[in-house]
Amino acid sequence: MIQIHRITPDHPLYPQEVALRNSVLLNPIGLDVGRLQDLFPLLETAGEHYVAVFDHPSGPRVVGTAMLVPNHPEPGSGKLMQMTVDPQRQGEGIGTRLVVAIERRAFGELGLRRLFCHARDTAYGFYSSLGWNFDSDTFEEAGIPHRRMTFENNPLETDG
Repeated sequence: MIQIHRITPDHPLYPQEVALRNSVLLNPIGLDVGRLQDLFPLLETAGEHYVAVFDHPSGPRVVGTAMLVPNHPEPGSGKLMQMTVDPQRQGEGIGTRLVVAIERRAFGELGLRRLFCHARDTAYGFYSSLGWNFDSDTFEEAGIPHRRMTFENNPLETDG
């Protein structure tokens, strides 16, 4: 069974989160979490860390990660970033559960109005299927094509 948890860098599962981010997201582009911290010093502490955890017989295993940076770049907006799912577990709905947890936190608990992410070209369909919209043309980030995608918190409007 997969559970989604919000953790901090001092949590026992944080090293597994870092290992997954390094192996899937960062190492292929010549980075690691340490180098990312050098480039963006407050990222690890300003961002909220979410992990998808599988209850394995030998102990909990992190099989997905994502981060929310609230009120970035301005109040009321937030950035979803560093999202990845173990390649062997993709297609099981783990990514969807991570995004839903972040949306719930951002809109329901923090009162943000909008989320955005820089989606790799391979993730456009995933975010689109969750109702996210393109907000930019293609741009290169870390040598990979990306597009900015957004999700607006639009509470049901009533006719008055």
